[in-house]
Amino acid sequence: METINLRRFIIQAIIILLSGVILIQLFVMQVTDESYAAMAANNVIRDVTVYPSRGQVIDRNGHKVVNNEAVYDIIFIPKQVQELDTNKLCKLLDITKTDFVNSLKKVRKSKGYNPLRPQTLFKQIPGNVFSKFQEYLYQFPGFYTQVRAVRSYPYANASHLLGYIGEVNQQQIDASEYYEMGDYIGISGIERTYEKVLRGEKGLKKIIVDVHNREIGSYLDGEEDKEAVAGKDIQLTIDINLQSYAEELMKNKKGAVVAIEPASGEILTLVSAPYYDPNRLTGKKLGVEMAKLKKDTLKPLFNRALMSGLYPPGSTFKPLMALVGLEEGAFGPSFGYGCGGGYRLSASQVVGCHGHAAAYNVKEAIKHSCNAYFCRAFYLVLENDKYHGGRREGLTKWHEHLADFGLGVKLPVDLPNTSKGMVPTSAYYDTVTYRKEIPKSENDPKWKSNWIISLGIGQGELGVTPLQLSHMTSIIANKGTYYYPHIVRPNKWDTSSIYRTPHQVNVAKKYFDVVVDGMESVVIGGTARIAKIEDLAVCGKTGTAENPHGEDHSLFIAFAPKEKPKIAIGVMVENAGFGSRYAAPIASLMIEKYLKGEITEKREALETKILEANLIK
Repeated sequence: METINLRRFIIQAIIILLSGVILIQLFVMQVTDESYAAMAANNVIRDVTVYPSRGQVIDRNGHKVVNNEAVYDIIFIPKQVQELDTNKLCKLLDITKTDFVNSLKKVRKSKGYNPLRPQTLFKQIPGNVFSKFQEYLYQFPGFYTQVRAVRSYPYANASHLLGYIGEVNQQQIDASEYYEMGDYIGISGIERTYEKVLRGEKGLKKIIVDVHNREIGSYLDGEEDKEAVAGKDIQLTIDINLQSYAEELMKNKKGAVVAIEPASGEILTLVSAPYYDPNRLTGKKLGVEMAKLKKDTLKPLFNRALMSGLYPPGSTFKPLMALVGLEEGAFGPSFGYGCGGGYRLSASQVVGCHGHAAAYNVKEAIKHSCNAYFCRAFYLVLENDKYHGGRREGLTKWHEHLADFGLGVKLPVDLPNTSKGMVPTSAYYDTVTYRKEIPKSENDPKWKSNWIISLGIGQGELGVTPLQLSHMTSIIANKGTYYYPHIVRPNKWDTSSIYRTPHQVNVAKKYFDVVVDGMESVVIGGTARIAKIEDLAVCGKTGTAENPHGEDHSLFIAFAPKEKPKIAIGVMVENAGFGSRYAAPIASLMIEKYLKGEITEKREALETKILEANLIK
């Protein structure tokens, strides 16, 4: 009996103790702690994410090329919504009942949906609509708004290099602690490369809201708030006016233009044509416009300047071929070779060449773009007596030099999705092209030099991007010294940038002098006389890339002035024929515009011809 009474006493004591704790806690909440009193009286404390202003973007001359424009999200907490006037809501937001129903269904089906937590019902409401809705917000319990920002572009240019922002997907959310559903992230271009720099850091505000959904102040006077940190502004290396001019010249054409400042590696212009107005991929219209661009058979989303490795460089490769041969001692600057209409592989096989004056040295061979000469040059590199490993070692040395000049490798440019192009190796020919051949001995490759001779004139399996062509040209212009090409200027917050370090290729400077003289003679009296600019020493090289699917591609590389060059450029126009037909005029007009500020009256007719040309009717 005494045991039962003792148990009863213990249970009663525990109940009294717990009741006392609860009463004390209630007293603290209701009497001594004003924050709980405020929360009880005013219904709810709302956590509001404060999104930072995304960093702005200016060009090399300080022109603003990317802006922020305020838009608003309509957010609601489903459990707090009572007697919703759907018709009035739709009228205020300028949407249909169907829009409302579809959006509500989408929210309810979304991953992580919770009726007790805030859900975004409508996104990117423009300012004029928001101001009208804000006036009647008190009539919609459970609803509130949140300011966001979308990009706008004062210049309707540079879409491929600027890129665009869009909503994060689940994979991106899972891979980062920063992003939540509904956040925006850089999808392409510099928006993607410099996402962490541009985005800033989110903040948080605790807002007291009354029963009528009206904000009446900050919780604890903002003591628990966290300020948003704005994204950093960045400065591009491009000249937006030159970019705009290049896009005008490439209108109604397919191809690419890349211009670089040789002394710094800064990209002055990067155009992929066809292009599109970057304002199309902003705000609520992004999804619709993206679908249209993806369906476009001209593939305007494809960045031909960076992503294609399918363009043979053609004769624009010959200056580099000369440098490789000279450095490897396969021949000297005065080496001459008779053309006779082409390079004879056998009694019945000839690599054809056009009629021209004798190529009695390297300079003249570049000037007249002699195919026979550079086929022979390539052969002499591969069959060089100094290589103990024979032509396999010769091709390896050739491959190494090309990589030194940025061909066949992925350049570390600060833009995503760059292609390394294609420079074949001995292993490639042994295992792919000539895998069924039987070598004479174990040490011999399965291929012979004459079988791959077209590599010497920039054809065959050789494939480059316009960015690589321009980078190669910049190295030649600088006589071997170069910086990695880049689109954003290194800033105070980027002290370890790889774009500050100069590099040197493994070719003696004296050989560059020979090749540069040859490229100058191409413009003075060779295949690119159309690229002449009065009172300006321009060095260039035309190229015509064979295209088995239609008319050949027109290519041209150039730099100017000859001494202390300020611009190096590579132009590729698809299905445009000879290099002197379209690529050379486009490059020379850009050089003149950049260095002189305007096109002279003598060349206005040429400018009009290029501007009006339509190659993709």
